[in-house]
Amino acid sequence: MLDSIQKDFQSLAPKADFCSLRYVEEISEQLSVQQNVAAPPQTCIDRGVMVSVIKSGGLGYAATSDLSRQGLKEALDRAERWATLTGGRSVVDYSSLAMPRPQGSYRSPVADEAARLSKREKVEMLREESAQSKIDDRIVDWSASLWTTRTHQRYLTADGASVDQEFYYLVPSLQVSAFADGDTQSRSFGGRSNGFCQQGGLEVMLRSQFAGSGRQTAEEALQLLAAPNCPGGVMEVLLMPDQMMLQIHESIGHPLELDRILGDERNFAGTSFVTFDMFGNYQYGSRLLNVTYDPTRQEEFAAYAFDDDGSKAEREFLIRDGLLLKPLGGAVSQARAARLGKNHGGVANARACSWNRPPIDRMANLNVEPGASTLGEMIVSIEDGVLMKTNVSWSIDDSRNKFQFGCEWGQRIRNGKLAEVVRNPNYRGISATFWRSLSMIGDFSTMEVLGTPYCGKGEPNQVIRCGHASPACKFSGIDVFGGEN
Repeated sequence: MLDSIQKDFQSLAPKADFCSLRYVEEISEQLSVQQNVAAPPQTCIDRGVMVSVIKSGGLGYAATSDLSRQGLKEALDRAERWATLTGGRSVVDYSSLAMPRPQGSYRSPVADEAARLSKREKVEMLREESAQSKIDDRIVDWSASLWTTRTHQRYLTADGASVDQEFYYLVPSLQVSAFADGDTQSRSFGGRSNGFCQQGGLEVMLRSQFAGSGRQTAEEALQLLAAPNCPGGVMEVLLMPDQMMLQIHESIGHPLELDRILGDERNFAGTSFVTFDMFGNYQYGSRLLNVTYDPTRQEEFAAYAFDDDGSKAEREFLIRDGLLLKPLGGAVSQARAARLGKNHGGVANARACSWNRPPIDRMANLNVEPGASTLGEMIVSIEDGVLMKTNVSWSIDDSRNKFQFGCEWGQRIRNGKLAEVVRNPNYRGISATFWRSLSMIGDFSTMEVLGTPYCGKGEPNQVIRCGHASPACKFSGIDVFGGEN
C-alpha cells in the first residue's frame, strides 16, 4: 500500500514551489492489571497522510485517512487551494524557504525480536508485580501496565526526497496507593510520573528493573504514609533525575521553543520569558549547566534521524557553561525569526503528533549533561536540605517563568547524611534565576534516560513524546514547603 501511495503522490503532486507527503501508521497496545485482575487488552491502529504545498508564497496543509488515489488527489487539491489563498498574506514568503530534500532512514534499536513474549506472557509479568504489591492491608489500590507502540513514517517530496523511519516505544508503569487514618499516599514506578519511557523492545523492561518493582513501590508507599510532612524554609534541594525531567521540560524546554518566543502559543499555552536579545548573552544558569538537544541518543524517547519537515537531526548545545546559545526552532520558525533580523539558528525539531497535525516546534531529546560529582559527594555537601523524587504536581505561569512543583517522595538531609523520609515535598522558584542556583551536578553514575509521552501544545492540541536524560542535581537557596504549609 505504501509503495502505491508513493507512486500516486509522485504523479498527482501539483506544480508548486514545494510539495511533500508525510505518511504515518501507528499501532499501539495497552495491557494492564488492576488489583491482580487483567483488564481487556486495548489495541489501536491509526494511519493517514499529511500533504503540504508551497505556492505563490503561501503554505497549505491537508490531511486524510483516505489513502486511495482519489483521496490523495482531494487532499493535494485542498492544500494547493490553501497555499494560494495564504500567498501574500503570511508573515513569511514560504516560496523563499529552502525546504530540505532529505534521503535516509532510521529504526529504533530493538534487541528482542527473536524472543518476543506473547500477550499472555506479558500479562502474567504484570500480574506478578501486581500481586507483589499487596503486602499490607493498608495498600488499598495497585495496578501495573505496559504500553507498547510501533510507528512507521515515510516522508516524501515531489522532487524525489524520501525518508523512512520506524519507531518502537515502550512504557512500563506501576502505581500503589496506601491509606490509613484519613490520609492517602501514592508511590509510582515508570510511566507518566517518573518517566521511564524509552525506545526499544522488551529489553527496556530489563533496563527499567521492572521485576521486583511491585513490592518496592508498595513499601515506599507505606513509608510515606508513616512519614511526617515536609518542613518549609529556604534550604538546599537535591533533585533526582525523575524530578529533573519535569524541571528541564517546563523551565528549559518550553521557554526555548522558538514559535512560543515568536508569540504563537499565547492563546493556548502561553508565551516565554525568553526574548531574542538573550541568545548569546544571557546567563541562563550557573557555569555547571550544559543542555543539549540530542535526537541521536537512540534509546531515548524522542530520537529520530529527520524531523517532520525533513531537516536532518544532529546533537547541538542549547546552553553551554550556563550561557544561552540557541532556541528550539525548526526550519519555518527559523525563517520567520530571520525575517525579523533575529537569526539565532535553531535545530531539527519541527514535529507532529500524528498524520492529522502539521509540524510545530517541539522539544525532542532535551538533556542536562552530567558533571563530576557522585551522589554521595552531593549528599555530604548538604547541611540542611531535602532529596526529592518523582513529580506529582506542577504549576507554571504563562511565560514559563514562575513555577511550583511537588514530588511524591522526599528525604531530609542533615549534616551530610540522609535522614527521615518526608511526604508532600514541594519547592518553588523562577526559571530566570532558578538554574543559577545549580551548585553541584551529578556524574554519569547518577544519570538516567527518561521521558514523557504526554507533552501538550498547539491549536488544535498535539500530545507528543519527549525524552529527557539528566543526572541528579543540587540547588542552593531554594524555597521548600510541605503539603500543610
